[in-house]
Parts: sequence; C-alpha cells; structure tokens
Amino acid sequence: MRRRQPRHHDGQVEGSIHARSPLGYRIPLVALMQAAAVAEHLNFRHAAAALGVSQSGLSQRIKQLEEDLGVLLFERRHRGVTVTEAGERFLRDVAVGIGQLDHAVKMAGMVAGGELGRLRIGLVGVLISHALADLLARFRDSYPRIAVEITDGQRGDMLRQIREGKLDIAFVIGAAIVPDCHSRQLWMEQLVAALPAHHDLAKEQELDWVDLASETFLVRHDGMEPQVLDRVLHRFSERGLQPDIHRFNVGRDTLMRLVAEGYGIALVPESATAIAIPRVEFRNLDDEPPDSIPVTAIWSPFNRNVPHRNFLDMMLRRCRNGAASIRN
Repeated sequence: MRRRQPRHHDGQVEGSIHARSPLGYRIPLVALMQAAAVAEHLNFRHAAAALGVSQSGLSQRIKQLEEDLGVLLFERRHRGVTVTEAGERFLRDVAVGIGQLDHAVKMAGMVAGGELGRLRIGLVGVLISHALADLLARFRDSYPRIAVEITDGQRGDMLRQIREGKLDIAFVIGAAIVPDCHSRQLWMEQLVAALPAHHDLAKEQELDWVDLASETFLVRHDGMEPQVLDRVLHRFSERGLQPDIHRFNVGRDTLMRLVAEGYGIALVPESATAIAIPRVEFRNLDDEPPDSIPVTAIWSPFNRNVPHRNFLDMMLRRCRNGAASIRN
C-alpha cells in the first residue's frame, strides 16, 4: 500500500515546497552556504575539504536542507553530483542573497569601526578658517570614506540638534558653557568690520572703534554670541558712546546682503574675509587685539557616532599637543 504523506492542519502536504516556503527563515544560513559550495565543486569530498568540515557532516546537512525545502537540489552520482534544474534556480537566488548579506555585514562592520559613515558639523557665526580647514583636511585624509556634512545656522537650533543627535559638533563664536554639553575653546579670532563697498570708511585701510561711532550695527538674532555683542557695547561705553544696533532674523548671507545694500555695517570674525562678497569690504580695527574672540566647539557627551568620536579625539589631541597646532 502506498504510504500517505503527512499533512498540516491547513491541508497542505508537509514535504512540498509550498508548505515549507513560509518556513524558509528557519533554514540555517550555514546550510545554504554549504549547498553553494557543493554546487561549485560538484563533489561532496572536495566541497567538504574547502569548507573544512567532514564529508559525512556535509552530506547530512545537505540532505536535511533538501528535506526541509521539499526539493531535490543534487543528483548523487558515483564520481560526484550534478545540480538539478530546481537546485540551479534555488542556488542562483541564494547566491544573490548571500552576496547581499555579505555586503551588509561588511558595511555594518565598517560603520561600527568608524571607516564608513558621516560627520555632521554645525557652524554658528563661524566660517571655515585656516585652522578649521586644516583640521577637516586631516580628518578626511585619515577617514576618506566618512562623508562630512557642514551646515550653518542659529545657536539655539544647533544646540537643539546636538541634543537630539542630529548634529555631531558645532563651532561657535565666543565662549560657551552649555550645562548638558561639553565644550572646548580652540582658537582666537579678531573682529573685523564688514562695510558697504560704497561707504566712505571703505576707502580707509584700517579703522578705529571711534570711526564706527555713528554707524548702524546689523546683528542676526541668535547669530552673534552675547560675548561679541557685549564687546561692542563695552568698546563704545569706554568712549562714552551708545551704538545703534538693529537685529534681523536672517541668515549670514542675507545679513551680508543687507550690508551691501547700505542698511548698516556688521562685525564678523576675521575668517569671514577669506570669502569675497560682492559689494562688501572688510576692514581691520586698529585698536582691536588679534585674539579678541574665541572659537568654541560644543558637543554632546552622549553622542556615540564613531566618526564623531574619531574627529573629537583628533581635535582634542591637537589641542593637547599645543595651542599653535590648531590656531590660524
């Protein structure tokens, strides 16, 4: 009498591929990789030797795989094996999956090791000075597969993104103490005056604070550190003067456009002079010391992004090796 095949409660034949395919996730990955090796060598003994396993163990695992699938993958012959048509189709798709998995494992390992990923930097009133450009260049040379993303914006927004893990580190003008973040003063910059090109003061090579007494100062909301604004007020107070300050809720580029259009003048870090802005001239203040305003880095102690940690280690190591190594 013909033996009746066992059935599941849903009526499907247990040994059929249709019944087993939803359970494919239960098939060991090692079985698929060993089946691929058998298909490559067309010989159990040679495949076992290449894999470093016993021939009997390999043969048993392939047999179990065929039973789990309900599909004959190989036809056993005296001198080796051949791949069945169903086995050829199955193993071709498996090879694609194994390749994708291998790629995923390698990429995950590179991200975990800091070889791949991204570093997100925010600038608040800071341009890419020689010091920052040199630091970034060294980092990119050491980690060429790390994408460096740089944005500028307002201090409050940058600090929020740091806390939320959307930004790795921010460079701000002025001293900064943020209770739930770490900070480090890196280098000093001099304040310079940004003037409309048609302004009479633009004809002078250097200016004094007293030359700016009658000028309107344009300031971005939250764009200039309080320390910078306090310095302006202090300089004018020393001379018995009261500055005229207008605040705008605009970005740095728009502020420079307002300067170009003659709405007033602005004070910017010296690094800003490295970029030519149409119809805007920059002038040093002769009575302003060259190290008047610090540039500070701010980051979250809870940030576990590996490229961030590598960049931070590089930055702090250069600071420990001497202030000159990270100055302009």
